Order: sequence, then structure tokens, then C-alpha cells
Amino acid sequence: MKFTLSWLKDHLDTSASVSEIADALTRCGLEVEGIENPAERLGAFTIAHVVSAQRHPQADKLQVLSVDTGAGEPMQVVCGAPNARAGMKGVFAPPGTFVPGSGITLKIAAIRGVESRGMMCSMRELELSDEHDGIIALPDDAPLGVRYVDWAGLNDPVFDIAITPNRQECLGVMGIARDLAAAGVGTLKSRVIAPVAGGFPMPRPITVEDLEGCPAFAGRVVRGVTNGASPDWLQRRLRAVGLRPISALVDITNFLTIDAGRPLHVYDVAKLHGGLTARRARAGESVVALNGKTYALEETMTVIADDAEVHDIGGIMGGEASGCSADTSEVLIEAAWFTPERIGATGRKLGINSDARARFERGVDPLFVVPGLELATQMVLDLCGGEASDMVIAGEIPDHSRSIAYRPSRVLGLAGLDVAADEQADILDRLGFGVTRGDIWQVSVPSWRRDVDGEADLVEEVVRIHGLDQVPATPLPQADGVAAPTATPLQRTQRRLRRALASRGIDEAITWSFLPPAQADAFGGAAFTLANPISADMAAMRPSLLPGLLSAAARNMDRGAATVRLFELGERYLANREHSTAAVLLAGELRGRDWRSGPAIKPDAFDAKAEALAALAALGAPVQRLNVAAPADAWWHPGRAGRLVLGKAVLADFGIIHPRISAQFDVKGPVAAVEIYLDALPPRSRKREAWAPSPLLALTRDFAFVVDEALPADSLLRAVAGADKALISGVKLFDRYAGPGVEAGKLSLAVEVTLQPTTATLTEADIEAVSAKVVAAAAKLGATLRS
Repeated sequence: MKFTLSWLKDHLDTSASVSEIADALTRCGLEVEGIENPAERLGAFTIAHVVSAQRHPQADKLQVLSVDTGAGEPMQVVCGAPNARAGMKGVFAPPGTFVPGSGITLKIAAIRGVESRGMMCSMRELELSDEHDGIIALPDDAPLGVRYVDWAGLNDPVFDIAITPNRQECLGVMGIARDLAAAGVGTLKSRVIAPVAGGFPMPRPITVEDLEGCPAFAGRVVRGVTNGASPDWLQRRLRAVGLRPISALVDITNFLTIDAGRPLHVYDVAKLHGGLTARRARAGESVVALNGKTYALEETMTVIADDAEVHDIGGIMGGEASGCSADTSEVLIEAAWFTPERIGATGRKLGINSDARARFERGVDPLFVVPGLELATQMVLDLCGGEASDMVIAGEIPDHSRSIAYRPSRVLGLAGLDVAADEQADILDRLGFGVTRGDIWQVSVPSWRRDVDGEADLVEEVVRIHGLDQVPATPLPQADGVAAPTATPLQRTQRRLRRALASRGIDEAITWSFLPPAQADAFGGAAFTLANPISADMAAMRPSLLPGLLSAAARNMDRGAATVRLFELGERYLANREHSTAAVLLAGELRGRDWRSGPAIKPDAFDAKAEALAALAALGAPVQRLNVAAPADAWWHPGRAGRLVLGKAVLADFGIIHPRISAQFDVKGPVAAVEIYLDALPPRSRKREAWAPSPLLALTRDFAFVVDEALPADSLLRAVAGADKALISGVKLFDRYAGPGVEAGKLSLAVEVTLQPTTATLTEADIEAVSAKVVAAAAKLGATLRS
């Protein structure tokens, strides 16, 4: 929200300095993001008189000007502006001046052989507008040699403040002035809004069909207007806050939006077919908005339409078809109150951010509908002339009046600040609240404070005006002795897992818990969606952590990352409850190409399984007892994914993400991923046996078994490991072969078996006995020794 010091003083009688006002704004909770004074960068530009203008001897489109700056002899300036002429007054920049619009510092230079000592400037070169068709032409009575910023009223600091979503009334200069007056920075000026008498009946009917989206719609016609340029003071104010002056009628509505936080709209009556109706959009309707874009409308959206077409996306942006032009002679001024929730939903769906939407979706003052229309009518009559009709109000202006029971002692209880009762009553009164004192006060809430809903909100009002900097810093009491651990079991589990995954070279990511609905649908759909999301792309609560990691991988790979290794710890939001989850994602190159290893290697399902097992081992899960099952979810690649289960408990899913899902997220190549379900882990045993290494050497034996190609290798490894649990300490698959020498439909799986004696060195007979047990265990699965 931007406003100038002079604009603020229209509503606030104050002698405070710029820094004092800035400090007071911050103390009130209105954070000042910046203060800029155009005079600081334009101070060197002065008003000058063009004494003569001669044709340049070497260029037809250039002139050589003799410029009287009021400071001695005339300066010679080479100028290419088509409107430069003898006798005019303009804005002069001497050598050494930095010109902000062009980014150059002037110096004495020869232009096509003629020396030039300075520059006559355009509006764009001073960054005052985009106009650059010619140099600035000033009135004949402009004082020679005076700083242009002082004469033009540009020596006016511009404040830029951050407005939190609950302070909708401060999206108008009038609301900001009220806060500063309450904080003691000045006195709020009273504003008397006199009704404008209608000279004839309202010629165009106004109706409301969608009372839910537009409870109240007020309007009147003004005929006989002249829509020229707005006066200089109005143009300067709009430019100062970053708005482009368009015409008097449009500038009036923009001015009142910033001044009073009251968006309005004006329609060219000649372009309307019949009256105006606030209704729901109909299937297939669209509108070309004032920004030149065409928007397809949905039946959930509130629009303003005539008998033929839609002219306004209610409370967000007007339509191009009924916009005002230089030929406009009769206008209809609209002042409506739109439901904030409807405005927010429509704005997000259409992707429109406008000044009107920013105010309506936070909730403008419903009781300012009529006063706002009176202000706009009077400004139109003052600046454009004409005659106003009677005012018509369709629907009913909402009555949000309410009273809150309030105990002044709660300021000390909630904020730790001792504020006298009289001061509290005075603060609330200056903010516009009505206070009825008693054992328990009754405080009536003004119509512009939609955010105040309870006693705690009133405490906040008192504290911020008294001064947030006055809240004492009081340390919490410290217990004697060593502090007891405060981490929960889940926090300790997450801490161990973070360290384990980071030690494996995986980077932690933190992504949003909200997703676009389409991304949530790819992972089973969202059980919960937000009624009032920040944007349409953040409407669904995530059912999985993988969509966020896939989006992060896509962004990193788009920026040239060859390898992406990410993990995240967070919550999944399913229909029954929240589930604590960890996810790992591997994309791109697992290992780059090298002269020793050959081409780059992409991640596969076994890389995902390795990460899953390493993570579960770090968490104390009995990984040797886990079984591998097929995943149940459609986002895993069939045949290239698995599920780690312990009994009936599913501890993790791993594998390759389905290529269709990867393509939806614009991730190229195979993507290996893991999801570990932390709330399904068995309790971590506190009992640990001390590691006692055997004094005897271990030995290994290799076996090659021919098995059915459908037999999972894990089943063979488990069978071999269980052949003699006392001596077999490890089993590892080291070769898989299919081809000549092995019949069709069969595979050769070679395993290494580690034998660890504990009491005596194994004899050949002992080794043969164990080998026989291994072969027998494998035979139960249909495996035979390969000859």
C-alpha cells in the first residue's frame, strides 16, 4: 500500500516528521517497507526558458536550443524533441546530472559536431510517466530557475507499507490516518459527505439476483459529463503510488480506491443494453476485461451484466465493452458490496490480482457503499460536469454490527502489559469502537473492522496502539538442575533419520503441504481441500510427500542439475488422520559418465530399496525380517517397485515412479523414490546387546542355483539364511544369469554364504554338513545346484 505525505495530511492534521510517522506506523503493526522522495533524485532539474531554437546544421531532426536557466548565460542544448520551440518553458538538466529514466549521467558532449551542455527532459526521462513523445512543456508563468520538484509538488515523500490480511481498512489512506491519530501522531480530520441531490429519476434499472455474492448494489447515472484528462493534482497522486492516469472518470475511481479503500466502477451508458443486474455467470459466458484479456466464466462467479452480455467480473475487474472513453457523455456509477469469500474464489480461479480484488476479498466497509457513491458522484460533477440522477439501491446493505464483552484486565493477562482502564477506553474510542463501561465492558465494533471478533482482538488493538515496543521482555523461569529432555519420540526418530539420510549424500527439502488438485489426484486424490486457499495451485492437502519432491526435482533439473537426491520429513493428510512420513527421491544421474565405468548410470528400483533399508536400519527396524510385497498404489511402475512389510504392517514403499506420473511433473528419465511410514514403525527396543566379535575367522562358500525365473531372489536368500542360523551370518546375491547353458524359463542365481564359527574352527565335515543344509533349503523352493 503506497501513499504520499500530502495525501495522508488530507485526513490527518499532524506536524510529525517523516521518520516519526514511519516509527508510529511500525509500532501500530503497519510495517514500513520503504520511503522514497522523488525530490531526492530530481533535485537538480530546474525550470528553464527556451530563448531560441535553430535547425541543427548536420541533422534535420535535431535543433540547437539556447536555454535560459535563470543562472547566468544561456546554455546551448542539442534537442531532438519535435515539440521543442522558442518561447516555451520546460525542465532542464545541467551537465553532471543523473537522468533516472535513461540511466545516464550528462556530460558536455558534441552531437553531430555541435556542443551540447545539458538536456531538456521528457516525463519518461524523469520517471514520472511513460510519455516520451516530446519534452515537458510548462505553463508560461512557471518560475524560471526554480527546482521543478518544488514547483510541481513532487517534493512529497511516498510511504510503502505492508498490510496484513486482517487490516483491510488500512488499504485506504483514511484508515491509515485513523490508526496514526489513535497512536497520538496527529488529529483525524472529520469528513463530511453531503448527499448529492438527484435531478431526475434513475433511467437504468439496477437489480440483484445473486444476493449471496452481491448483497447490495447501489448506482446512479450522471449525464452531460466531459471525460477529459484529470487535473494535475490528481494525476500526480496516482503516479506517486504507481498508477497510470487514464481519464478523469477512471482516475476518480482509482483515487477513491486508494483514498477511502472503496473500489467503484463507471460504465458508459451508451454502451449498455438496458439496466444492470448482479447475478451468477451462466455456462459458456466470457468477458473481455479492461486488461484486454478474455476470461471464461463459471457459474460460481458473480458478474454484473446488462440484458445482452457480461460487463464486469464483480468486485475484481470491469469489462472493456462498456469502458469509458473521450466520447463518453453519460455514465452509470456502481458502488456494490461483494461477499469476500466469493471474490477470493473467483480471483484465484481466473488468476486476476487487482486493487479491487485486494480490498473486496478482505472485506470493505459495508456501510460505506452509499457514502462512497456520494463521494464519487460529487467528484464526477466537480471534474467532469453534468447532472446526477436519483440514487438506487438494490438488495440490502449487510448489517455486521456486533458487541463484544471485554475485561480491561485481559490486557495484562494476555499481553503482560499494564494499561490503565481510562487509556484503554480512549484508545478504543479513537479507533472508532463504542465503549460502554461497567464491571464487564460492552464494546461495539465499527463496520470497517471485519477482523475484530472477540476479546483477544480488542486486547490486540489496545496493545498495538499503546505500543508493541512497550511489551516487557520477561524470561521464563528456569528450573534448577539439568533440564529434562523435551523431544518427543517422533522428534527423536526424525532426528536420527535426518542424520542417516544426510550422511548418505541426500539433501533435505521442505515443500508445501498444499498442492494443485491435479497433482494430488495423481497420488490418490486429496482427502481435504481448502475452502479459502492462498491460490488455486495450493488448494489440496497433500496425500503424499512425493509430489512436492517431484516438483523440486523438476525445478532443479530445469536449471541444469544433473543429479537430484532429495529427502523430506513431513505429514501426509489422509481421510482418517495425519500420517508422519519420510520420502526420498533420486533423479537424473546416479553416477556420471566416466572413462573407467562408462556411460552415466540412472537410478533403479534397487537403489530405492537400498535407501529404504538403510533408513529403516538407522531407525532400528528389524530389516532382516522384512518381506517384500508388490505395491498397492498406481503411481509406482509395475514390476519395478516393492513394498516392505513386517507382518501386516506396511513400513515403506519403494521403486520407480510410473513414467506417466514423472511426465506429468516434467521430470525426464527414471525417478526412484521411497516413502517410509514413520507411524507404522515398531517400537524401538531400548535393550541392546554388546557386540562381541568372534575370535575365529569367518569363511565363505559360493553356490549357484538354477531356479524358476518367477522366483523372487529374496525368497532364495531367506531360505539359505535359515538353513543354519547358528553358523550362517550372511547371505549375498552376487550374480544373475540367463542364457546359453540354462534352460528357458530358468535363471541362475549365485549366492555367497558367510559362515562364522563361534566355538571352534570348522572342519571339512562341518562345512560339508552346512552346505548340504543350504542345498536342501533351496530345494524346497525348486532350486537345484547348477552343474
